[in-house]
Amino acid sequence: MNEIRIRAAGPEDAEALLAVYAPYVENTAVTFEYTVPSEEEFRQRIIRTLEKYPYLAAESEGEIVGYAYAGSFHPRAAYGWTAETSIYIRQDKKRGGIGRALYTELEAVLKKQNILNLYARIASAAEEDEYLTRDSIRFHERMGYRLAGEVFQCGYKFDRWYNMVCMEKMLGEHREAPGRVKTFAEVREGFGL
Repeated sequence: MNEIRIRAAGPEDAEALLAVYAPYVENTAVTFEYTVPSEEEFRQRIIRTLEKYPYLAAESEGEIVGYAYAGSFHPRAAYGWTAETSIYIRQDKKRGGIGRALYTELEAVLKKQNILNLYARIASAAEEDEYLTRDSIRFHERMGYRLAGEVFQCGYKFDRWYNMVCMEKMLGEHREAPGRVKTFAEVREGFGL
């Protein structure tokens, strides 16, 4: 595997990031989205994420080969120290360390923002099939996430029902008066992103 460079993604990366994401929509149950979003819709998603959270891209030989980002776990104020994580790796580049590199950087940024809890909602099948494996669950386990719960038969795609597991990871100590959560823009420079 060639060297992996992690950098901040921006709206100008929408086309390349969408090229990574589209096959997951079209050919897998990893995402429960049915239709590939337009490039403009994807650009707007990036812009909305960057208002508070990191959106990171992995490059190898000048090409985007994966991305990870965080978002709001829930909009209510008491959830302010939590975030939901997402990651997508170009399908021909899996198992090359890209996911670990992305999540390692993503978690470091989120910790600096004062985010304490991370959650990943992951599509799950009772038995692996041609649309969904347990690879994402195994990846998150290797990254230190633990199972927090499972919702059964909540997603319908490719004429079958899928479950959703929630995995969690704690990034910091839970104290009284945990301090303000910073935006990605406030901490970005310290990471060279």
